[in-house]
Amino acid sequence: MARKSNGKRKMTALQEFEIMKLVLDKFLWLGFIVMGWGMYLTIRDAAILPGLWYMLGGAVLLLLFLIIIVKEYEIIK
Repeated sequence: MARKSNGKRKMTALQEFEIMKLVLDKFLWLGFIVMGWGMYLTIRDAAILPGLWYMLGGAVLLLLFLIIIVKEYEIIK
C-alpha cells in the first residue's frame, strides 16, 4: 500500500474491488433469500399475492445491487 502525505494508507484498485465484492455479495444473497422466502410463502399458502410482495422486494434489492456496482465502477464499453 502506498502512503499518502497525511499518514493514511491508500488502497490499490484491486484491494478496493475485493472489499466492495465482499460487501455487495451480501446484497446478492439477501435479495435471493427474500425472493426464495416469497416463493416459499406462495407455495405454502397457495396464494400468489403475499409471496409476490416478497419476491418483488428481493428483485428491488438485486436492482439496488446492480445500480451500486455500475455507479461504483462505471462500466463503460
